[in-house]
Amino acid sequence: MIVIIDYGSGNLRSVQNGFARAGYNTVISGNPRDLEAAGGLVLPGVGAFGQCMDSLRRSGLDRVLVAQAEKGVPLLGICVGMQLMFEHGTELGEHRGLGLLAGSVVRFDGGLKVPHVGWNRVECLRRHPLFEGIADGTYFYFVHSYYACPRDRRAVLAVASYGAVFPAVVHRDNIFGIQFHPEKSGRPGLQVLRNYGRLVEC
Repeated sequence: MIVIIDYGSGNLRSVQNGFARAGYNTVISGNPRDLEAAGGLVLPGVGAFGQCMDSLRRSGLDRVLVAQAEKGVPLLGICVGMQLMFEHGTELGEHRGLGLLAGSVVRFDGGLKVPHVGWNRVECLRRHPLFEGIADGTYFYFVHSYYACPRDRRAVLAVASYGAVFPAVVHRDNIFGIQFHPEKSGRPGLQVLRNYGRLVEC
């Protein structure tokens, strides 16, 4: 069972509908018992880093989420959900993240218009089953003002560019993060969700 984590933030139904179109049934839940029973977890996110982390902490889901990830349960973070997996965020102050990935999340600079909204090419740095069946240079849909800066560049599976090159997909062991919105990215986005479902089944 794939559980989409309900912590009061994120386009939950849109993500659930995306998985359904990809052929996978999911459960939306903020119940710790459901997270502990899940075969795979999805952490969506919409809004500010600090507010999202506060919501996770108030519910106690941050501890459950980290514990399950450390047990090897597959975890997919989407947009802000990906950013929350890092150690620190700098949106509206300094905030501590989940610490599952080393690094911080910073704002686009250099006079760029933010948020970065629209379709961007994603270039794979190395192939992985998460991107099975997806051509290098495929376009995905982004909406974000901040981006991740992993300390370990080996964690970066794919990149995109907006003023500077930034991580579009990150990965360490059973932990996956995608900065774009797969549920809004048409057929390629559904393929990413389908691939994640297959990884959960392995």
